[in-house]
Amino acid sequence: MLFLANATIVDGTGADPYSGGLLLRDGRIEQICPSQPSGIPFIDLHGLAVAPGFIDLHSHSDLMVQQSPREKMDQGVTAEVVGNCGFSPYPCGPNCDLLVEQNAGILYGRKSWPHAASYLQETRAHSPLVHIESLVGHGALRTAVYGADAGKPSLNRLSQMERLLDEALHQGAVGLSSGLMYSPGSEAPFEELEALCRIVAHHGKLYTSHMRSYSWTLLEAIEEQLELARRTGCRLQLSHLQAVGRANWHKQTIALQLIEAARAEGIDVAFDCYPYLAGSTVMTQLLPQSVVAQGTPALLALLASDSSRRELIAYLEDETAQAWSDIYISSLHSTDNQRLVGQSLADIANERDIPAPVALLNVLLEEECRVNILAFNQSEQNLREMLTHPLSSIITDGFYVSGKPHPRLAGAFPLFLGDYVREKQWLSLSEAVRKITHAPAERLGLRGRGAVVPGNFSDLVVFDPAEIGTTASYEHPSRTPHGISLIFKGQFMRIPLSSLMDKGGKIGQAITLDHAKVWQTPATFPSRESVYEWC
Repeated sequence: MLFLANATIVDGTGADPYSGGLLLRDGRIEQICPSQPSGIPFIDLHGLAVAPGFIDLHSHSDLMVQQSPREKMDQGVTAEVVGNCGFSPYPCGPNCDLLVEQNAGILYGRKSWPHAASYLQETRAHSPLVHIESLVGHGALRTAVYGADAGKPSLNRLSQMERLLDEALHQGAVGLSSGLMYSPGSEAPFEELEALCRIVAHHGKLYTSHMRSYSWTLLEAIEEQLELARRTGCRLQLSHLQAVGRANWHKQTIALQLIEAARAEGIDVAFDCYPYLAGSTVMTQLLPQSVVAQGTPALLALLASDSSRRELIAYLEDETAQAWSDIYISSLHSTDNQRLVGQSLADIANERDIPAPVALLNVLLEEECRVNILAFNQSEQNLREMLTHPLSSIITDGFYVSGKPHPRLAGAFPLFLGDYVREKQWLSLSEAVRKITHAPAERLGLRGRGAVVPGNFSDLVVFDPAEIGTTASYEHPSRTPHGISLIFKGQFMRIPLSSLMDKGGKIGQAITLDHAKVWQTPATFPSRESVYEWC
């Protein structure tokens, strides 16, 4: 048993903060108390806020979570949802090698599982400090069923995909994700998506979509997803919604009007977004996905062919929504080209004295198509409209790379609460916390998480609203957040190293309270000096 005294409670529901204390027992919130009970070990949180553990509704840590990395834990994430954008490391069927290749650019690892149950069991066993939920990827379903033909339009084995999806949802997957800008999901006909969404609706789970376009045909892409929800009754989540490219920025207001009208019609639709102007993905997403679907060897052959290159250059000139100066190399495969990391395609083109589309194709060829990029996609005005919209949840959309990751991997939630809430005052603290706790929990149908109420899991974040923030940047993306004092995950408590090293930390004296009798350090965690089991 443990008591958190004198806290400012931001309960996650959007209600105003209030003062009180929390009595924790056996990994749950037992009681909210106006005063401190006697005889119970306590931590004095005077001047600090306590909120539900942050829930990352959109993550690509599917493989890395098994290594208990610090990036999510240090920013207060106690639950994250993987399997997004059509990518999941299951089910692989007889095509495990193909699935691993398909996932390699986004999931940063080479591993697969036969089904949802085996993935969830193993992953949760290796991720004690972050609770994992998983969507089943539509691209993975296609690969499991169609193998090398996954990138071709087809309906002749749809019943097999339906069976695999139904099995995954029965085994604990929280929904289905599509990645319709990525091969092989990009080739899926509407009828296939409709059939799969009917199964999602039958289970009462969530369908999330990385839509077919966020730029030139953004509105048409939204209409397609709304029609899927309208016909099937599935609950729809539009992933990382934004209008990409200056020529398309004006479409965002129309996009939101479409979504609001659909809600008024009775369609259960919402969206998520990350608090940055730039996004991150694999460079091959800029190419027509029909050529990516042929596999890496075939794509490399096309990149080396003069006639194919002319077609690809014409495509890039017509279809790329961002300016070449807005697209940067974030990681690549070889050691020879490491100096390109951090350079824009405009810089590389200028240095090599060639057009930017040619530079893009050359870098892909040199790196065997293993290139990740950062791309500045949207305006600050549009970002504000997204972050403050009542239907948005805030996400990291973070994934690991061999070079420089996007800073959202380590800093999304502290940046949101620091820069956009405290400094710019775009929204209130209580509303901001709702967007990273109760709102995603509601979208997923998660029980026991996302709100500070008796009976819920004691997944909590203790932070200083006046200090929380991050210095993680595009140049230095892995810097640790500051202003987060304690993180509770069930019966475990973490003291972030940044808090331990902060000589002015407000909880420093409380931590010295005969802690050997209150907390016992598990031997199985990394950085054992900062992880405790309270009892």
